[in-house]
Amino acid sequence: MKKLLVAGGLAAAVAGLAAMRAPEAPVSTWIIVGAQVADGTGKPLETKNVRIAGDEILEVGALEPKPGEKVVSGSRLVLAPGFIDVHNHSEKGLVDDPLAETQISQGITTLVIGADGDSPWPIGEYLDARRKAPATVNVMTMVGHATVRELVMKDDFKRRATADETAKMAALVEQGMREGGSGLSSGLEYDIGSYSTTGELVALAKSAARHEGFYMTHIRDEADKSFKAFEEAAIISHEGGLPLEISHIKLATVGVWGKARQAVSFFTKRRMLGQDVTADCYPYEAWHSDLYTLVPNKKYFDKASVERGLKDVGGPSRVTITKCKAHPEYEGRNLEEIARAENVTPAALFSKIIGDGGADVIGHSMREEDVFEFYKQPWVMVASDGGIHSAHPRGAGTFPRVLGRYVRVRKLLTLEEAIRKMTSLPASRMKLPDRGVIAPGRRADLVLFDPKTVIDHSTFTEPEKLSEGILLVVVNGEPVWADGKPTGARPGRVLRSVPAPAVPASPAAP
Repeated sequence: MKKLLVAGGLAAAVAGLAAMRAPEAPVSTWIIVGAQVADGTGKPLETKNVRIAGDEILEVGALEPKPGEKVVSGSRLVLAPGFIDVHNHSEKGLVDDPLAETQISQGITTLVIGADGDSPWPIGEYLDARRKAPATVNVMTMVGHATVRELVMKDDFKRRATADETAKMAALVEQGMREGGSGLSSGLEYDIGSYSTTGELVALAKSAARHEGFYMTHIRDEADKSFKAFEEAAIISHEGGLPLEISHIKLATVGVWGKARQAVSFFTKRRMLGQDVTADCYPYEAWHSDLYTLVPNKKYFDKASVERGLKDVGGPSRVTITKCKAHPEYEGRNLEEIARAENVTPAALFSKIIGDGGADVIGHSMREEDVFEFYKQPWVMVASDGGIHSAHPRGAGTFPRVLGRYVRVRKLLTLEEAIRKMTSLPASRMKLPDRGVIAPGRRADLVLFDPKTVIDHSTFTEPEKLSEGILLVVVNGEPVWADGKPTGARPGRVLRSVPAPAVPASPAAP
């Protein structure tokens, strides 16, 4: 029997596994031995062996390798379920770069796209294309509110929708759900979604609810009006009759800094009253969006409004241009230094850029203490809000950053709890009963990593720099990342949420 060690031998092991899965050969098994298993439930680590057959976890426990069975050593390593990123923006990235190196290198095995109200359309066509040209990772999608709103209202979206238009949007949400959507997403801080009413969202949420979906929202205001926006999200969820997921929960302006405990209290009370509420959070103090979001009243050429917007995020030095078609020379520089170089005020520079077509920006306007407070909550999961070729370091570093900095260095979370936030918690939200936990019969999406070295390396100047410490990533039983590089295998699948089984009606009383 030949034992294949992780160090130096993983490539050979992967090659052997590929050979076993040749179409003409029967399904064979392989085994990971000696790893500390974090099973995804939050239970303490336990040394176990895990046997995989095809795309399934066959056995877990004190297992002996079989004669001739391929063996991967997990000694001094942690084995976890594959990480599920419930907020990812790789819609185009999965088409252009199906190896998804920045995703699998951090242990992600399933991406949920279509967040912030912006989804592929038609959803059925997009998902069929992913089936025909699979990536290294599994994919799921939401149905975007802004997507269906623009389909119905075209360019005339800067107003309330009529009853007829709302009905047409609701019908499109139904279509998207039938074609594979997992729920309704909204981005109410962005241009198209920002003109919608609460009633419009409730009507669309009811369509998603009929297909047992949930409501995922980038709330209407993540700044000074955050708490009013939290209330609106809870109302939409309650009146729409479906669970609520707060996207990238944050407090992103000076006026609400330090109020994370109040936000937690609001949602904890809703949960105590029986409302199904969860949230996701990325481990950074900076967001990535467009320049328009800095001025909520949309008066982009009003000096006082712009100055207020810049002050609210801590000043122009906290806003960095990442992409600007009209002025590529601005990219990588903040508004304060650009304004100084051009001898104009930051407000005037802002209005100039908007007039020239706008820009994408990173805003360093959150407090680390607030991020920590959110991460401590058992109902807050880890998610990136990044994706393939993201210009923000979260696109390549989110999950190793939590494991390395929040767990090992700061001890904010236990390793077991951090893994739960990356696996079984998002699997539950996405209704994936066969993923998110290491147990017999579950799909073999797995991550083997070194808890002593796992760390992110992506930065705001090098956002795609890969992390280290993730040694093996397996998707549907196939290794996709080993020895610091993709294996080339692309076993990712299109996944659908599985509705909860119907509860049998109680027999009628005699």
